[in-house]
Amino acid sequence: MGASEFRDNVVIITGASSGIGAELARQLSAQGAKLVIAARNADALQDVRNSCTNPNDVRVVRCDVNEKAQCELLIAETVRQFGRIDTLINNAGVGMHANFEDLSDPDVLDDIMRVNYMGSAYCTFYALPYLRATSGRIVAVSSLTGKAGVPSRSGYAASKHAMAGFFDSLRIELRGSGVTVTVAYPGFVDTGIGERALGADGLPLGDRAFMRSGVMSTAECCRLIIETAAARKREIVMTMTARIGQWLKLIAPDFVDRMALAAIQKRYGPTSSSHKTTSE
Repeated sequence: MGASEFRDNVVIITGASSGIGAELARQLSAQGAKLVIAARNADALQDVRNSCTNPNDVRVVRCDVNEKAQCELLIAETVRQFGRIDTLINNAGVGMHANFEDLSDPDVLDDIMRVNYMGSAYCTFYALPYLRATSGRIVAVSSLTGKAGVPSRSGYAASKHAMAGFFDSLRIELRGSGVTVTVAYPGFVDTGIGERALGADGLPLGDRAFMRSGVMSTAECCRLIIETAAARKREIVMTMTARIGQWLKLIAPDFVDRMALAAIQKRYGPTSSSHKTTSE
């Protein structure tokens, strides 16, 4: 498996205006894929398109995955432009860093769930008939918070657990169809998600005290996602600590909880509303 797996593939990437989505676009374009990149910021999408190896094979579609009708239009526009869909990468997401009891309004949880979970479900629903026709791939970019609870990430973790449950169930439903489902679980990645993460007041936090030392590069994260999707593997958990933690959680869950708390405090400081930032 390698670069040739995506040559001439028609690939949709949501949340492609920055971070992981933008880098996925650049790497897949270099491998010869035909891309439809989607996000809310059309100007940023144009910049990403211009940075791709083959910009003539990249289409830009403004889409807010929070809106079901826009997800339907994204799929329809892809088919209109290229005639088929080979791969759907559900990457759009919004972060959170706030203790649950510090929230000014719990409706912020609905905002996070609608983007991270429902947005993926909407796009998958409308793309699935076309993916069946091509024996295509569904890729979901989740987070390590989709594997375990993390303090100050309750709403974000809930949305990523929902994604994990949804795509694990869908994978079983699609057995024998030719369509494969891959879920990626990155840890801390050096992206711009911190500036857009929601705080206790439900507003973007801006660039706060996010420590970028010791995090995975966006390029490496995307390389692993593409490699795993090309091989049609079910999932990738991106750090050895997290892989070990999955097994430890079965026998020593309290210890894993303490590990999660220590990791957050080391990177962001005390888990209080005065130290809110983001998660990957």
